[in-house]
Amino acid sequence: MEKKQFNILIKEKFKNINLIAVSNREPVVHEYLGKKIISHRSVGGLTIALEPIMRNLNGTWIAYGGGSADKAVLDKNNEIKLPTDEESYTLKRLFLSKTEIDGYYYGYSNSVLWPLSHIVYKQPEFDSRYFEIYKRVNKKFADSVIEEIKLMNDENSKEDADNIIWLQDYHLSLAAKYIKEYDETLKIGIFWHIPWPNPEVFSICPEKKELLEGLLSNDLIGFHILYHCQNFLKACEWELEAQVNWADYLVTYKGHTTKINPFPISIDARSLYDFSKDMNINSDDFNNLKELIELPHQFLALSVDRIDYTKGIKEKLMAIDLFLEKYPEFIGKFIFLQLGVPSRMHIKSYKEYYDEINSMAEQINWKYKNDDWYPIVLFLKQLDLQSYIYFYKIADIVIVSPLHDGMNLVAKEFIMSNTDYKGMLILSKFTGSSKELTEAILINPYNIECFADSINNALELDDEEKKRRVSKMQDIILDNDIYDWAYNFLSKLKTI
Repeated sequence: MEKKQFNILIKEKFKNINLIAVSNREPVVHEYLGKKIISHRSVGGLTIALEPIMRNLNGTWIAYGGGSADKAVLDKNNEIKLPTDEESYTLKRLFLSKTEIDGYYYGYSNSVLWPLSHIVYKQPEFDSRYFEIYKRVNKKFADSVIEEIKLMNDENSKEDADNIIWLQDYHLSLAAKYIKEYDETLKIGIFWHIPWPNPEVFSICPEKKELLEGLLSNDLIGFHILYHCQNFLKACEWELEAQVNWADYLVTYKGHTTKINPFPISIDARSLYDFSKDMNINSDDFNNLKELIELPHQFLALSVDRIDYTKGIKEKLMAIDLFLEKYPEFIGKFIFLQLGVPSRMHIKSYKEYYDEINSMAEQINWKYKNDDWYPIVLFLKQLDLQSYIYFYKIADIVIVSPLHDGMNLVAKEFIMSNTDYKGMLILSKFTGSSKELTEAILINPYNIECFADSINNALELDDEEKKRRVSKMQDIILDNDIYDWAYNFLSKLKTI
């Protein structure tokens, strides 16, 4: 869907709603630069998708404020109108203590729910103290929503308008329950951005019943793919003995019915394609990026990952090692560039994973290097989107090989940036995007030998075949972009 069409449709269809979006991450962060306050926009599909809706509907976005100057710019209701030159939607911030951040975010969200959902043989760190803080913070988010609804009702900004709340992700699985306790007539939906595990895995969670009851307080739950919906329905049958309507994907529990649907998330495909098409990669603007890969090479393989044990980076390095061993003709001609951003380094398993990746890269480079060449380049710092697109355009292959992933938008970004059809995508079967991008070279990242062979196969693919495959994948992404995702979810929630 074109952005212009999207803006017209949401104004027409949703003009009589008060929309409140709720997420852990905020769309805009305010920071001190000396005595000056600067703002920067969060990067990610969620911001791209939600901001146009919030602007057109003058909605309210509630999020955790983590910037050093976030409090300084707010009014008495902890709100700021954004963007400041237009004042088209409201950002309402709530603030968390260090104890709450440690328990809710690093603790329960990312040491329990994250590994539990991603099934990568990383045991969750169950701790009842984490869950108590997680509940407390979910209540805090819910209270902020209720406070905003009361303000809206007092102002009567939209007469006879419906209040609709859209929760985002696994950080807020209990919030709907607390909101419904205030007003059970409110329409609430949540989109779960990560996988939902199979019922055998989910059953080990000590708080499984409370999580399901919290989620079933929503009127609509969205997942990326049908398989995750089915896993959730099975969990409701197993753990709650809830009434599940498999024909219509409905769950009825304690008199309340919840709709479960897949809504595959995507990217701003047309804008990305047009931007990439117009980019001159030979300009001086990219000289600093060219210096990252000054090593002599004929073939460039690329990956872009957050440094996380679910992303399969260790397995990828093992596959490259075996690839060079099986196909020694590529020694001296092939380079693998891993772009990534360290994250959640407060969590021990993340720090250990980061160290292990660096150690593996050093060992492989030592094994194969010659006087002026080595195969693996790690650059583990944040880049802007334009820089990532530059590397997408010059890569011969892009490897997206998570062990488990809800969707993975890097795969879609690469395909839409590949306007010259130079590169080919190697994609894990365990990503949501593999259900759409079937023309990619699909791999099982646990099967290291087949992984290594797939790298060779991708490099040997002829230009005509690459163009056929990439063109087909581009059409698929254009037919269901980020605006379709947002419009489809909100349309479904409005009609429930």
